[in-house]
Amino acid sequence: MSHSGEEFANEVERLAGRRARSRSLRPLRRLLPFLTPYGGRIALAGIALFCAAAATLTVPAAVRGMVDHGFVQSAAGHIGPYFLTLIVVAAVLGAATGIRYYFVTWLGERVIADIRRAVFDHVLELTPAFFEITRTGEVLSRLTADTTLIQTVIGSSASVALRNLVMLVGALVLMFVTSLKLSLLVLGGVPVVMVPLLVFGRFIRSLSRKSQDRIADTSARAAETLNAVQTVQAFTHEPIDRRDFGADVEASFDVAIKRTRARALMVAVVIFAAFACVIGMLYSGTNDVASGSLSSGTLVQFLFYAVFVASGFGALSETWGDLQRAAGASERLAELLDVEPEVKTPDRPLALPSPAQGAVRLDGIVFHYPSRPDAAALNGFSLSVQPGEAVALVGPSGAGKSTVFQLLLRFYTPQAGTISFDGVDVARADPMDLRKRVALVAQDPAIFSGTIADNIRYGRPEADEAAIRRAAEAAAASEFIERLPEGYHARLGERGVTLSGGQRQRIAIARAMLRDAPLLLLDEATSALDAENERLVQQGLANLMAGRTTIVIAHRLATIQRLGRIVVMDQGRIVGEGSHADLIKGGGLYARLAELQFASGMALAG
Repeated sequence: MSHSGEEFANEVERLAGRRARSRSLRPLRRLLPFLTPYGGRIALAGIALFCAAAATLTVPAAVRGMVDHGFVQSAAGHIGPYFLTLIVVAAVLGAATGIRYYFVTWLGERVIADIRRAVFDHVLELTPAFFEITRTGEVLSRLTADTTLIQTVIGSSASVALRNLVMLVGALVLMFVTSLKLSLLVLGGVPVVMVPLLVFGRFIRSLSRKSQDRIADTSARAAETLNAVQTVQAFTHEPIDRRDFGADVEASFDVAIKRTRARALMVAVVIFAAFACVIGMLYSGTNDVASGSLSSGTLVQFLFYAVFVASGFGALSETWGDLQRAAGASERLAELLDVEPEVKTPDRPLALPSPAQGAVRLDGIVFHYPSRPDAAALNGFSLSVQPGEAVALVGPSGAGKSTVFQLLLRFYTPQAGTISFDGVDVARADPMDLRKRVALVAQDPAIFSGTIADNIRYGRPEADEAAIRRAAEAAAASEFIERLPEGYHARLGERGVTLSGGQRQRIAIARAMLRDAPLLLLDEATSALDAENERLVQQGLANLMAGRTTIVIAHRLATIQRLGRIVVMDQGRIVGEGSHADLIKGGGLYARLAELQFASGMALAG
């Protein structure tokens, strides 16, 4: 196995191992870098939280005074201050709770926005090797469902948990101050409450992670099917896709119900255990009041604190489940952020010459795709293209033609050999700097859901309207664009579904023309055009290719006969090179391909 293949396998094993470990809240620590910039707001929310907790803990003391003095006729005149105290407490509690809610909610929204941007920005840096093993739908699930879970925790559950923890600790302290005997009785019941909380907590965390994985599977299945909906319908595959999607949904539902059942049982057990302790304490306290060793007000005060402790435990048992789920979501997002792109910018990148000439050289290239480490896509491949030269790559499917483009764009790094652009080893240059010097027209071009002008401008975002129109005219696209009601401002559907294949191809060619790059990569750029439009676009491509280094992947040999240099590839190697006439005379693979294609064309014409 190659070194890249071993790294690929190790990465898969590492991710699988991380999925198996779901036993703590430690993954939530990965959120700290996103929280740190907002320390001031966190502090204000914390102050408001403590003020609200302190106000709440003051209520039992006021109630004690009301019970001990308010029901005695001789002290009835002194009851007013206790009610005034309660009014002040209510005002502080309301204001502090409102402030805490605002800052905590703001924090949740802000942090999740930052996380989504960070994850998306990072995924855009990952090379195609990552997407060989990761479905786009799963990435989208992590960007949406997982971040929503984290938002719930940061914007709500964490605050609720902290508030209840403060209330619990404060109430426990005041319980001991109020009555040591009754406090020891309550404290004896704490292990009864904590054991199910810890036992169920780990189980719920594991189920939460499985639930998120099943949701990701569902999203991936839906994305894959909907992106190919025309193929699905054309092959009447809807019943099978409905069945498979339904199976994924049911699997997600089953795991979610198991998690919900476990969480419900945990909450029931914890609440019962907590209130059973309170009831036992209340029984003992009532006997003390009857014997005269404890006042009624003191018992009521203690009961309030005991209820605060019990409700605190109950609320913590509920938020614990949210924290477990958020920890699982954080772990899944951390997996994305931890994936290192195969192609990185060197610490000290070499600058590419400016202005660029477009000279390209591949020397002794050996390359295996990470997912296919035993099969060489290129094996000892060497090619030199001079500035301004046009070269065609031809050969059967799987010969390695598209791989050459992938390596020239620095989507992958070869296991052996060097690639240079204008004499600079591209492995020592900034990939972004290299790609700015390349224009690509793919066989199946990407069309985005904006306007036609936006899609053409994609090649050069700063281009003005006049430059966009010139590029469209050169690509023979203006004739159909100007017939549209909104012209260049017509909005396209997702992936350009409102356009024909030929129209999408011409927009892609216009985009490449506007790019105005010294190196042009054409992957059978006229494959989707009819004869009339192909003639127009061929003229536009001839204008575009003038003075630029051009490498053409050709499937139809008729489109590259005029080129002076044709490179024939097979099984990752060059097996022939020369002009069309020379290669025909020499026989071999090219002559056989030409005979098959031209004979087929004559038969169709007949």
